Parts: sequence; C-alpha cells; structure tokens
Amino acid sequence: MIRSTALGTGLVATTAAGVGRAITRRLTAPVSPRRFDLTVRDIEHDNDGDLVVLDRTDQTTADGIYNLWFEHGGWAQLAAEVHDRGPTRIARLITGTASSLAPRAGDRTSWGGIYYATPHEAGLDARNITITTPAGSCPAWRIDGDPSTWAIHIHGLGSIRAGTLRGVLAATELGYTSLVATYRNTEEGPRVGTGRSTLGYTEAADVDEAVGYAVRRGARQIVLFGWSMGAALALQLADRPRHESSIAGLVLDSPVLDWTEVIKTNCTRSGLPTAAGYLAVPWLTIGPLARLVGLPGRIPLRSFDWTARAAELSTPTLILHGCHDGSAPIQLSQALRDTRPELVGLETFDADHTLSWNTDHDRWQTTVTSWLRERISR
Repeated sequence: MIRSTALGTGLVATTAAGVGRAITRRLTAPVSPRRFDLTVRDIEHDNDGDLVVLDRTDQTTADGIYNLWFEHGGWAQLAAEVHDRGPTRIARLITGTASSLAPRAGDRTSWGGIYYATPHEAGLDARNITITTPAGSCPAWRIDGDPSTWAIHIHGLGSIRAGTLRGVLAATELGYTSLVATYRNTEEGPRVGTGRSTLGYTEAADVDEAVGYAVRRGARQIVLFGWSMGAALALQLADRPRHESSIAGLVLDSPVLDWTEVIKTNCTRSGLPTAAGYLAVPWLTIGPLARLVGLPGRIPLRSFDWTARAAELSTPTLILHGCHDGSAPIQLSQALRDTRPELVGLETFDADHTLSWNTDHDRWQTTVTSWLRERISR
C-alpha cells in the first residue's frame, strides 16, 4: 500500500512537472514563422472594387478593419463591413494592397490586426536607425516631430514593430517624435542564447537603450506606448529611478499586468485547466529549472505583477483593453484602475487581444490624444 501510494504520487508529480515544462517551453519559444491557415475562396469584382471571399470564422466576421497577409508576399487591407455569402462564407471589400499583390482564389493567407506593414503605408515619414543594446544592434524607425517630446513604441511577444504603427498615428497627430523599437529574440531583433523570450525581463535592457537614445537627443518628456508584453516592458522602465524625470506617461494596449494570471488565462484558451498555469511558475522562477527549458536564468514574475504593486505605480497611465481579450484578462486592468483611479484611466472596447484600435480606430485615437493633451504639457 505504501509503495503503491508513493508510486502514484511520483507519477502525478512527474506528470505535473512535464505539463509545467511544456507550458513554459511554448510560452517562451523562439519566434516562429507566421501561420498561413486561411484560404482565399474567391475574388469578386463590383463597382466599389474587389472583395475577398473567406471562410466564416470569429476572426473574419469580427467588427473593424483588418489586414490579410499572403504567404507568397504582400498584404490586403479589408473594410469593416462583412458581406454574407451563405452559412460558411463571407466577403470583405479590399481597401488597399501591397503594390505587387494580385489576390486570387486559392491563396494561403493569415488574418492580422497589424494593419500597416510599414510606416509608409501608414502615411508616416520614417527613417531607419539602429539602437545599440546589450543584445546587439536593434533596428528601429524614427518619425521626427517635437524634439523635446518623444513617444517610444514597444511591441508585444511574438509580434513585430509594425503592429505599433497604429499608436504612432496618435503620437504623430500630437506632434511628438516617435521611436518604434525592437528588442532581442524577436523577428527583427538580434538573437541571444537559445532565442527564448524572458517575458520582458532581459528585453527591458534593450528598450532602456531606446529611452537613452531619446534623452541624448533632447527628449525632456517621453510617453511609452506598450502593446501586450510591450506594456509589461513599459511598466518596468517607468519603475526605474533613472527615468523618473523623463517618462511622463504610459499608454498601454491589452497590457500584461500579471504573468501568472496571463498564463492561466492562456491555458484556458488552449483547452487546459486554468490551474495548469501554476505548473509553469517553478520553471520560470527557479534558476536550475529555468535553465533546463533554455532560459538564461530565473524570471522574477512577482516584479511583473502590477495588481499587487499598484501602490508603487507613479506614472500617469492610460489603458485600452478589449472586453473579449482571451490572452491578457481585462479584469486585471479593471482592478488596477479601481485601485489607483487618480492615476490610471481605462477605456474598454468590444475587441479581443490588441484589436481595440481595429474595432474602433477613431475612438482609440481620440481617447489617446485627448488623454495625452490633458497630461503632457508642451
């Protein structure tokens, strides 16, 4: 009986450890190529232009404007209106395409909220620069404006800097100089070690150099725009004493405010029990275990828990968050707002993760520009 119980306990422990390790490896995995899992069923032509016919899914029927990325290169911007094509198909008007793209039936594509591929497509006059960081040279875009007021835009885990161009439009409307940053172990940044993400812990050093770049070039006020994990980076940077007089505001879209809760939420989204998320925590926070999954060392997850650290927050913060966010739960943003209402503002949208701008880009832009005009003096 004792041996049987001990064996059963050992098997349970081994299984739990295996699940935790698998979750951690998936969460921190090196960046992978985009998945082209959506097929163009037809291209229709009418007086308004071309319409692309796609399978009916929650993504393809979502409210708002989106981009369709093509496996053979190029992209097509899609209008908000969804046209019914029977029980299994929909059509959306193509409002813009890459110059060389001619969409056709059978093309393999990927649905995306990253609406602009480059600054040029967003109507922005940008120049390519390089930020020297501890990880190596990180490419960045610089869009010039007021040399004393800068916005630094930080993309999220598994994303690319083009995703932040949605926020650059707001900063440009206000006349700010914008710096669109990259960091280590991303599609565009330098690879370090195994290429795994440390969820913002080591990546913060790279974006810190972007802040230093702005300060050395005359920035007296800096607003950090952070998307998803980029918001976790922004919060870490604003917490550093050296930036106390420089960072004047945070604009956070779908922020990661507590990695443990975010991991649990994503377990649920993947069909695992919510509690399975706890099994990943030791593999992230205990040095020897973290190194076994390919990380350079432990990640202090508690330092990323801003619901617990709400009293330490000192930078005016605007959060934009979708009510249907299945990756970074909106409840965390609501809790932070409720705890620090004098410092934290929250605007909600009928959207999923990082898609609030796509759902209602006019309201997103107006909310951000109005909030910044009230708080950032120029």
